[in-house]
Amino acid sequence: MSLAQVHHISAAPGDEEAAGRFTAVGPGVSAALLAELEPLIGYALPDGASHRPADAELRSLPQAFTYAVLSDGSRVVGRTAPARGDGTAPVRFHTHAVHLPPGVPLPGDRLPVEAWRSPHWVSATPVGGGALSDPLGLLPPGPAPVREGLDDFAVSRGPWLAAVLADLRRASEEEAPAGGPVVLVERQSADVARWLGLAAVTLPRGSVERLTFTTYTRRPGSSALRVVGAPPEDAAAAREAGLRVHVCADRPPVDGTADAWARTAARVWRSRAPELFEEARGLPGDPFAAGPLAVIALCSGVALGPEERAAAAGWAAERPYALDAKRTGQLVEALTSPGIDDRTGSEFDSVGRLFGALDGRCPASVTAPLAAMLVTEAVRGGNGSLELPRRDAFVGPEGEAIAGVLGPEILTELESGAGGGRPVARTVQLLRVARLLGVNGTEVLPAVVARLARTILTEADGSEGTPAFAPALLELLDEQFDVRTALLGALDRIAPEDPGAVARFLERVALPFTGTQALPHLRMCAEAPGAMTTLGRDRSAVWHRVLRAAGLSPFAEPLVLRTAVGLVWEDRAPTVEEARLLLEAATSDAHRTAGTWARLVDAALGAPADTEDGTALAHDLLRAFPQEIGGRERAALQLLELCRDLRSGAPEPGWTEQVRTLRDRAAPLEPAIQERAFTALTERLLAPDRPGAELYAFVRSDDADLIAAYDRAARTEPTRTRLRTHPAYAADCFTNWTAHPHAGTAWTTTAAALLDEVLRPAVRGMTAEAVAEVEETVGRTGSSGRANAFRDWNRSRALGRLGRRIAGRVRRG
Repeated sequence: MSLAQVHHISAAPGDEEAAGRFTAVGPGVSAALLAELEPLIGYALPDGASHRPADAELRSLPQAFTYAVLSDGSRVVGRTAPARGDGTAPVRFHTHAVHLPPGVPLPGDRLPVEAWRSPHWVSATPVGGGALSDPLGLLPPGPAPVREGLDDFAVSRGPWLAAVLADLRRASEEEAPAGGPVVLVERQSADVARWLGLAAVTLPRGSVERLTFTTYTRRPGSSALRVVGAPPEDAAAAREAGLRVHVCADRPPVDGTADAWARTAARVWRSRAPELFEEARGLPGDPFAAGPLAVIALCSGVALGPEERAAAAGWAAERPYALDAKRTGQLVEALTSPGIDDRTGSEFDSVGRLFGALDGRCPASVTAPLAAMLVTEAVRGGNGSLELPRRDAFVGPEGEAIAGVLGPEILTELESGAGGGRPVARTVQLLRVARLLGVNGTEVLPAVVARLARTILTEADGSEGTPAFAPALLELLDEQFDVRTALLGALDRIAPEDPGAVARFLERVALPFTGTQALPHLRMCAEAPGAMTTLGRDRSAVWHRVLRAAGLSPFAEPLVLRTAVGLVWEDRAPTVEEARLLLEAATSDAHRTAGTWARLVDAALGAPADTEDGTALAHDLLRAFPQEIGGRERAALQLLELCRDLRSGAPEPGWTEQVRTLRDRAAPLEPAIQERAFTALTERLLAPDRPGAELYAFVRSDDADLIAAYDRAARTEPTRTRLRTHPAYAADCFTNWTAHPHAGTAWTTTAAALLDEVLRPAVRGMTAEAVAEVEETVGRTGSSGRANAFRDWNRSRALGRLGRRIAGRVRRG
């Protein structure tokens, strides 16, 4: 069919009053379409261009080659070129366009960009009804006209290739990306057309047909097309408008693109192999995935980067059936090339998946290089996440060769003293590779596993959730019985030292220790979390259950005591009741061997002041562990034992001095123990039957803390009640509180306060007979002067004057 053609003459430069006009319009092109077309073909001279150019200048002006889709779905392909005008307008801009109705393809099913070099574009409107040229229908056959010189152009634009192709791909999507057109800044508009030629070869046909464009405009920000060419002077304004701008006429860009497909396409162009794009489109998968194109490129000898190689290996791993034997071999050869020195972890992971997909599907001769590459990386590269090949992948000469190279390296690293700092994943990987290659590591295994066990607990405690090394570790234990036996034994030996860490690890990683090994400590650690969940806060019940899980008696294996105590109480001290349970559950020798006697001491020292069993526990501990308990702890326990004796009424003489001496030896003393000791001592000193020598020693000590405790005890309700109801006791207290006027300041001040604030209210509440009995008792046990002092004190209301009178009467007496 004959396509309608349109000719248009734009206004002359500088003639702002003149308007452009359509000089010829073919059938079927409505006025509305012409109105829509006219803004698309407007032309503005570049900066610095002459309004009256010479012929050479006229030929050097840019041409605008345009492809646009109109509102009714029809399309327009056209060229706008400067042309010589008449005398009043030396330059005119002539547009020659072809209109394609909706659904009508270009003649010969060509692409729009293929017409940019057509020799049949004209720069003047045909006159006199002459035959119209056909710029689309008379194109030379074949792809040569559009592709001519594209290889050289692509190589010259190498630094910009990937970024521009990535943006052209996005611009060709069904829904045009927001943000305006992609702007290609070139000094020559023909180079913009070459960029579009690159896109026509690189992109699938459907994408190319959506790619509307113009090779030259001075107003890129207002263009409705998807790709526009612009001169360098308009680059800054386009950037300020927020457009994607590629200045291909300036310095090369520093940053690249994250689009792996675009980077692969760029490498294909730089290798001058554009025929690979069509070949890649024959493979299954997303046309803009990097994998298919990377596979074809690698098979054709194109060098790619690590991310592109990873994409190729990953794509082939997912579709091992998509490649024939020849291409599979080429791909493996390219991936395992010894000249590659920039492989990454993700590339090795993809190669590992490819090996898994090809293993058993292809001959061993094909997969052996992949297996060798993987184990070499596992040993030399330290990639602990690799999916290793099966053991039979190394049977035969290939296996012997790689084992001869890597075996000594593996053993040297396993034997190195740096094993304590070696990550678990690394040690596991080395042990697995050693087995794959048949490397004999029997001699180094005990030391390696001992270090591995401690590193496992350290790394697991420093991570949240399941440790990253867990899957590989479990595979290792499943593969190698000797390693499993040695590692479980090592962890069982470590468990008594830090059972909490082992229990937390076992809760997150289910080690297989259900075999014939005893492993009492591991079994206890595995039992503890469930017991705590079931039994809650009943730590004694949890302890019994955990101890039963060991399958051994603490009499036979005392260390199970340490593990059980560590699991149940961790860094806390047992209560006194729990400590007595532990003490009775095993002999002192068992606790001594297990080291759990120290926990029992902590329980006694940390007991609250009102816990009665604390003193009894201290007594038992001092007799059970006389050699082990020393220093501050021994003095503190002896102080508790003295409290027991003070309350029982049979202490050794010299209580006050004993309390003070033991307190100083036990410094820093737990506040609860000091409170308990001071309370026991002062209550005994306030008792009616206390020896006078003890009270005398107490008063003369002038120990402010002890005297303050005495003051508190004297003010308690039991003491006040006894003062009110027992005249003899009131008399005794009066005598004691007035008998040492020359004692230190702490005592005299405290005694005066007790007389006024404690004894006086008690005496005033007595009957006259009781007061008389107090007075008589004071005189009988003291002297007549002290009895007179009591009468004066009882009548006096001034504590200061009373104190002076009491002191004078005592001196006279």
